[in-house]
Formats: sequence, structure tokens, C-alpha cells
Amino acid sequence: MSSSSKVIMVQGTMSNVGKSLLVGGLCRVFKQDGYRVAPFKSQNMALNSFVTEDGLELGRAQAMQAECAGVKPSVYMNPILLKPTNDIGSQVIVNGEVIGNMPARDYFKYKKKLIPDIMAAYNELQKQADIIVVEGAGSPAEINLKSDDIVNMGLAELIDAPVLLVGDIDRGGVFAQLLGTLQLLEPQERARVKGLIINKFRGDKSLLDSGIDMIEEMGHVPVIGTVPYTKLLIDDEDSLSERLDKDSFNDGYSIDIAVVRFPRISNFTDAAPFESIEGVNVRFITNPREVEKADLVILPGSKNTIADLRWMRESGMEAAVKKFATKGPVIGICGGFQMLGNTISDPDKVEEGGSIRGLSLLDTTTILKDKKNRSQCQGMLEEMDGIYESISHQKYVGYEIHMGETKNFQGESITYMQEGNVFGTYVHGVFDEGDLALRLIKRIASDKGIELEQTMDYQAFKEQEYDKLAQVIRDNLDMEFIYSII
Repeated sequence: MSSSSKVIMVQGTMSNVGKSLLVGGLCRVFKQDGYRVAPFKSQNMALNSFVTEDGLELGRAQAMQAECAGVKPSVYMNPILLKPTNDIGSQVIVNGEVIGNMPARDYFKYKKKLIPDIMAAYNELQKQADIIVVEGAGSPAEINLKSDDIVNMGLAELIDAPVLLVGDIDRGGVFAQLLGTLQLLEPQERARVKGLIINKFRGDKSLLDSGIDMIEEMGHVPVIGTVPYTKLLIDDEDSLSERLDKDSFNDGYSIDIAVVRFPRISNFTDAAPFESIEGVNVRFITNPREVEKADLVILPGSKNTIADLRWMRESGMEAAVKKFATKGPVIGICGGFQMLGNTISDPDKVEEGGSIRGLSLLDTTTILKDKKNRSQCQGMLEEMDGIYESISHQKYVGYEIHMGETKNFQGESITYMQEGNVFGTYVHGVFDEGDLALRLIKRIASDKGIELEQTMDYQAFKEQEYDKLAQVIRDNLDMEFIYSII
């Protein structure tokens, strides 16, 4: 279907109001109702990314939304991806490929040149979908940035999209969020806002009635739903994720997993399969004292491996992890895998140049290289021993996305390696396939004298979560109204 595709856009009063999940939920509802659906976000700033079958990179949230829609993730769903490298600059990825690093000021001047790329991607999706569900970014009322907007109202005008505006009541001030945003929009922009959504509500909805009446009267836009705060294990967009705030040890769980929260953490969703296992607590830690209580420690990905390794050293986290590795399992993924080796060298100044000593928990060396490795991969894990014997000869499926090459002591380039309690791999999503995560957790539990009886297929679990999300949407949003405006 070409230009007759229907479109609906979800914008938010600020970042982290729940746009990504609402878009995912709408994608699932439309799919269940028999439509071909595609998500779209013109510009995404996130450190969680995904690699498509053709080796191109897009935001992880759009990959999740594609799964909700029952279609393969495509770079057309997210033509511009910004991956922050420091506080003032980002790696700029256009159509799935890196075009370079830019300070924010330079990118701001450059981004309108990307409108043809945005429209080409959107037009491709129109050929594939009956309904396109578009996600905005941040707030449409950033009055200092509006003149060059390509992701909120600027995009809505380009594609002639009706807009649903979402506010987050959990953080307070939702009426001011919604009304203030409407007030700061130009008249033609305000006319695009067809409905308001109050998200993340806890408590008795009837207490909101008088406020809703007033906001509708003052804003002249109907509130089309109040969505309750719902705990779902679905991939988050970026480091604003509420998951990362979960850092405390809890005695109520059988197994405790500590994920080191690097300052430049990326693809922390690799820990998600463990969160889905009953009795497992996953927490993100910055204090080295939190390591000793864990049953498993994970070093996740990093957007700046050398800087985060230096942080590990200066904070005392390195010493805590090395001590833990003498008695318990440590897993490093991507940047975390690189850190586990003897050295990381950066001759081409991919990050900051020079060379740095690693944790020396694996006998490997890594050289960072300018060319980014992006590929989907699958295979069979080789024979491993100790605690990792539980996942020997098991199939894995995932993707690699890294700058650099890691070699073992024989000089061979490797994707993964195990020595004693330490396992490192470049494969994101390595524990997503089947029951790989559960196999490892059962072995850890068994060593503690705990027997876990449950079974798990993580992919099936994700599908169940997407269906739950769709039901939340159906139960709390006026779907008849939404269909009427698209």
C-alpha cells in the first residue's frame, strides 16, 4: 500500500513519559486487529541499539516496537540514531551507518539536511504498512529548538499526522505538563493534538475526574485515557530507564544479579532475560560494596570502553569484581568483554587513544578500530566447564555491534571466551534464545542448594508481555476514538 497508509503520532510532554511503550502497545493492538503495522521514529537518541539482518543499526526501542507489530526490524523505522559519546556530542548514525561524531551544536545546524533521508525512510514504510505509528522525542514545546524540529511537530507537519500528547502523572504535575505544552505550541501545531493521555497512574482513577474536566475545558482537547502504572518486562529505550534505578539488594530473591552501571552504559537490555525468571533480582550498581552480595556479576556494553574501564579502576569497582571472580561467575558483554582482557589499545583514537590495562580476567587483547562491526549472528556454544557447563553446546542468536577486535593468547580473533568463573562475549542478546538464561540460573541456584522447577522460553515470554501491553491499551484508551482520527 503506498500513500494511502494511515498514520498516528505519539508525542510526550518530556522524555521518559512512556511514549515508546505506548507506541509498542498501539502497534500490537493494530496487528491483533488485522492490520499491517510499522513503527517509526525519525530521530532517536539512545545507547541501546539493534542490528538488522542486513547489518544496519537502529534504536532498540524501534526493534521492540517492530516485534510488537509482528514484523522484522528495519532501518527505515529509525533513519537517524544519535549515540551520546560524552556530555556534549554524539555518534551520528544515518540509515543504519555511522557518518561520524558531532558536537551537539554542529549537529543542530546539520540536521535539517537529513529531512530527505527521513522522508525516504517513511515513504518506504508506507509501501509496507496499513498503519504507521510514529513516536516523537522529548517534548514538542522546546521553544529554543522548535525552528529546526525534525522529530516532533516539524515531522507531524511533514507527514500530516494527528497527534496524541502523553503526560507522566507518576512524576507529578501532569496537568501543568499537558496544559503548558499545549500553550507553548503554535495554533497550527495545537490543532494537530487530537487527544491527551495521562500515563503511569497509581490509585483510584475517579480522583482524577475533576482535573480531567478542567484540563479538557482549558485545553480544548479531550483526555482519551488514563493508563495505569504497569510492570512489564519490555525493552526500554535508553539510560533514562527506571530499571537502572533498581540498585538495592533484596533478601526476598533466591538469586541476585549485579549489573555494573557504567557512566556510559549501553545495551543494558542484555540482562533482561534474567529479569524474567521468577526469584531472580537484577540490580544496576555503582557502589563496589554491592558486588560481594551478588550471585552473578555482569559487565554490560559501554559507549566509551576506555573511560568506563578507568571509572571501574578509580571507583574501586575493578578490585571488587576481580575479588568476586575468585568465587563467583562474572560475565562481560561487548565493552564488558573487552575490559575483561589484558589490554585495550586505541591506536586510531576511536575513543581517546593510547592503551590501558584491562582486568586480566581473560587472556585476551583488544585493539579498537575505526570500522564498526555490525552483524547478526548465531551459532552453538562450545564445550565449557564449571558453572558454564550448563550452557555448553546450546544454540545462541544475537548480534554484534562494536568498534574493535579481540584476540586470544594464540592471536586468533574471537567472539567469546571462558576461563574459570569468567565468560566474555561480543554477542548482544546471547541469553535471549530459548532457555539459555534459565540454564545458567538453575546451575547457580543448584550450587546454593536451591532447586528451580520452572521452564522458560524467553522469546515466548516476550510475546506474552506484548499481548499484556496491548490489553492495557485496549482497557484504558479510547480505541474507537483513535481509529476515528487515523
